Amino acid sequence: MTDHDPGDVALELERLRGAVEAGFARVDGALALVVQRSDQTDRRLADLDTRLDAVERRRWPLPSIAALVGVVGLFMTVWQATATR
Repeated sequence: MTDHDPGDVALELERLRGAVEAGFARVDGALALVVQRSDQTDRRLADLDTRLDAVERRRWPLPSIAALVGVVGLFMTVWQATATR
């Protein structure tokens, strides 16, 4: 085995501690960025959902109007067919 000076071991432990702290700081910064982007995404999704709901509310009469026009067209066709006989 090799004999190590206790001062060298303490110095290496201090360097290791510094490296670990720097790594944790980088990870903490990256996690903060991920949380910020997640919050932005949540806000954008909520805004998109609100806009989609508004579009759906404005669009609802179109199928009803199309069905009504179809029924009126069918009625007019039947009426004209029976009127010409």
